Amino acid sequence: MGKIEEAIQQREFKDPFNKLVVNLLYTHSYLVAAQATLFKPNDISPEQYNVLRILRGQKGAPITVSSIQERMLNKMSNASRLVEKLKNKGLVERSECSKDRRQVDILITEKGMELLCLVEKSVEDFNQKIVHLTEDEAIQLNDLLDKLRG
Repeated sequence: MGKIEEAIQQREFKDPFNKLVVNLLYTHSYLVAAQATLFKPNDISPEQYNVLRILRGQKGAPITVSSIQERMLNKMSNASRLVEKLKNKGLVERSECSKDRRQVDILITEKGMELLCLVEKSVEDFNQKIVHLTEDEAIQLNDLLDKLRG
């Protein structure tokens, strides 16, 4: 990928803060595009993968669509639409919430769990291949990004 100046053909930035925001946005787009090609053979999107991971983390306990939405990496994702697509693929089940009939409980299916297991190794390999940092640098960058968000 190289330097951000080369990638977007901009010689200089107003200040380092402006450059950082542009760099983060560009890097996000780069990662999302690369990740999409990783999931395409399994007919899921990165957002659908995120929903499946959230559901697996529930360890068999149901979760509402609104709770899924709160946990999504991309808060702009439409969790209802994503769940519907996953349901149509047989990867999740929907049922009426026992506590609130206006809500719908979502559970990952066995087929959904199998797909996650299948994709997991590819994701781990992808992450190590695309991140050109040492483990210590990755830890440091994680700390800096946490600090950036306050």
